Amino acid sequence: MRPLRFLFALLVLAASAHAADVPQVYGRAAILFDANTGEVLYKKNDTWRTPIASTQKLLTSLLIVKAGNLQGSLTVAKEATLQSPVKLYLKEGDHYSRINLLTALLVKSANDVAYALALDNAGTIEAFADKMNAEARRLGAKNSHFVNPNGLPVPNNDQYSTARDLACIARAAYRNPTIRDIVDRRAYLFTYASGQSKLLVNTNRVLRGYSFCNGMKTGYTDLAGHCLVASGSYGGKDMIAVVLKSDKAHIWDDCAKLLEYGLGID
Repeated sequence: MRPLRFLFALLVLAASAHAADVPQVYGRAAILFDANTGEVLYKKNDTWRTPIASTQKLLTSLLIVKAGNLQGSLTVAKEATLQSPVKLYLKEGDHYSRINLLTALLVKSANDVAYALALDNAGTIEAFADKMNAEARRLGAKNSHFVNPNGLPVPNNDQYSTARDLACIARAAYRNPTIRDIVDRRAYLFTYASGQSKLLVNTNRVLRGYSFCNGMKTGYTDLAGHCLVASGSYGGKDMIAVVLKSDKAHIWDDCAKLLEYGLGID
C-alpha cells in the first residue's frame, strides 16, 4: 500500500503546486480563456455587470468590418467632432477611408473616430447601438446593453457588460483577420485630411512590453475603472484575458500574469 500512498501524495502536491500558480487578480471581474477552444482557465465575478469603457470598441469594430467596403471613404459628421476627451480632432466634412479610421480607433481609442464610423455605418448613434446589441446577442453576449460606440458613460448607467460577455466579443474579434492585424500594432502613423501626420502609440502597455502579447483593447472611465482585453500567443496556444474594474497600478500586471499562466510561460 505504501507505493499507492506515495503516488497519491505526489498527485496532491502536484495539484497544490498548480493551484498556487493561479494568478491573484486585483480587478473586480476577470476571465481567461483559450481563444481557439473557448475553454475557461480562470474566472472571477465573470457575470457581474459593469461599464466596460472603450473595450466595447471591439464590438464597434466588428460591425464596421462586417459592413465591408473598408477602403471606401466616409465624411466626418459634426456630431463626431463633439466627442471627448480622447480624440483625434477630426473636422466636420473631412474625408477618410474607413480602414484608416478603424486602425486609429483600435490603436489610439479615439472617441470622435468611433462616432464617425458609427454614424457612417448606421446614420444615427441609436441605430448603431441597436446593431451592437443584436450582434452581441448573436455572439452569445446576452447580459450586456450598449448605447454608444465608444463606451463613454450614459445616463442611469444604462450601458454595461460582463467579463464573460466581453470574452464572447473578444473571441470573435480575435478570429477576424483585419481586427487581429490592427490590434497587434504598437503604433500607427495617421494622416489627416489636411496632409499632416501624427504617430499614434498603442494604449495597450502589455502589447508594448511583452513579446507574446498580440492585442487587444484598453478602456478607462471614472465609472468603469481601468479595463483591458489582452491577447497572447505562444507555443501554439492562443489566450485572451479580460480584466474589468481595476486600477492603473494593477491592470497591466493582472493581464500579463493571466496570459503567462494560460500560455504556460514561466
